[in-house]
Formats: sequence, structure tokens, C-alpha cells
Amino acid sequence: MPKSARPTPADLDAAQGKTIADVVAPGLRVLFCGINPGLWSGATGHHFARPGNRFWPALFRSGFTPRLVRPDEQDELLEWGLGITNVAARTTAKADELTPDELREGGRALVERVARYRPRVLAVLGIGAYRTAFGRPRATVGSQPDSLGATAVWVLPNPSGLNAHYTLEALATEFRTLREAIE
Repeated sequence: MPKSARPTPADLDAAQGKTIADVVAPGLRVLFCGINPGLWSGATGHHFARPGNRFWPALFRSGFTPRLVRPDEQDELLEWGLGITNVAARTTAKADELTPDELREGGRALVERVARYRPRVLAVLGIGAYRTAFGRPRATVGSQPDSLGATAVWVLPNPSGLNAHYTLEALATEFRTLREAIE
């Protein structure tokens, strides 16, 4: 599918259960971790690809990137010491289609990924997924008391447009708090 093409309904149906490649390299400043890819991401191969997802605008407004990056430009994040992965690899229409076991297994795999790539910070985008994946039922947004080896762990709100609890500005503020904490 061309970079600029919108997925068709058939493309979205075909994307169910797919996986997409991480944007990762050793020694990143921050490895952002989504819950799992949505169908738009599965159809396009780009993280946070669905229109209305506020990840890219929050990243820019918080100062992590010097300009608004499009999902098809995701590999440019590596130039700024940033990367993207997911707790669970398979695409779904909604994150609540994942089972608690899938999230816990994803958490174990994420620990291994962090040990391999050693980012300075792992930023999990979704409090509920973090609580389940890591067995931390009382976790709150922000810096976490537990680290993964030398990697600090931070929880940020889920940037999905379905997360009505946070406006774009509130998301950008949370992202900015993380950026300022690691500068």
C-alpha cells in the first residue's frame, strides 16, 4: 500500500492479527511502548497510524521532536534517540480485545527487549496495560518506582482518540514532564 493511501475496509479486515516492526535501536533516550497496534497500523505498517491518534502531535508539542512527524516517517525518531514498540504485538480493532494473559506475556517479552536494547527510559502508553502487564495494580501516570535494570520506567496516558480523559494539551503536558525529567 502506498505511504499516503488510506486503508480500505478490506485492508483493515486483513490487518487483524498482524504484527508490525518495532522502531528500535540500542541506547535510545526513550522507547515509547504502545499497548498494541491498531488495524490502521497493521494495514499501513506504521505505529499510531489511525487518524485521531494523538501520539504524534503530543510528541511534537512536548518538544520531543522538532516538527510534527507523520506515522510514515516513524523511522526518523531514531535520529532523536526515540523508538516505538508495543506490549502486545498483534493488531486488534480495540486494545480491550487483548487478554490479561497476552498483556502479561507481552510484559515479559518487553522486559527482554529492554534488556537487549537498553533505552534510558521505557515509556508505557496506557496505565491499564501497564498495570496488567507488570502486575502493578496501583500504578499511576508518571515515573514508576521500579526500573528494568538500568532503564527507568514511566507511564504515560494512552494517546488513542478513544481516551477521552486526556485532551491533546494534557497529553503533551505529560509527555513534556517526561522529556524535562530526562534532560
